Amino acid sequence: MHAARTPPWRRLLARASLAVLVASPVAALAQDAPQPKLPLVRLQAGMHVIHAEAAISARQREIGLMMRERLGPNEGMLFVFDHKQPWCFWMRNTLLPLSIAFLDDDGRIVNIADMAPRTEHSHCATQPVRFALEMEQGWFARRAIGPGAQLSNPRVFPGQARN
Repeated sequence: MHAARTPPWRRLLARASLAVLVASPVAALAQDAPQPKLPLVRLQAGMHVIHAEAAISARQREIGLMMRERLGPNEGMLFVFDHKQPWCFWMRNTLLPLSIAFLDDDGRIVNIADMAPRTEHSHCATQPVRFALEMEQGWFARRAIGPGAQLSNPRVFPGQARN
């Protein structure tokens, strides 16, 4: 009898989620405080390296980058969902202007939207996706990264493990 092997991306994200559960103070759950830094995943966009905090749980995704006053160079947040759907984002309580890239299972950018701070306008994926990456507004445009561009990390994007 052979037990099914857990994919590496699932183990990576499970460890990150557990670390956040153990380290998260209760105060971070308040809407007027940013959540503590989440575990980082390293993504590659051509020659550019991205250090993205992994928002895995529903609560982490709900808080996202709310109340953050700044992002470092090449820093962002990767939202990881359990299933595909055309996810939508808004910017309530988010102080920074952001760009969001919606990514398919292979890490390919489906579409990108610029989002103004402190608004409730919806910014949605144009097709069902499981990943979204928020970066400082204009990050993708300044690097000529657009729809169809490939982000890589086979441990995060399960479709890359097949290639």
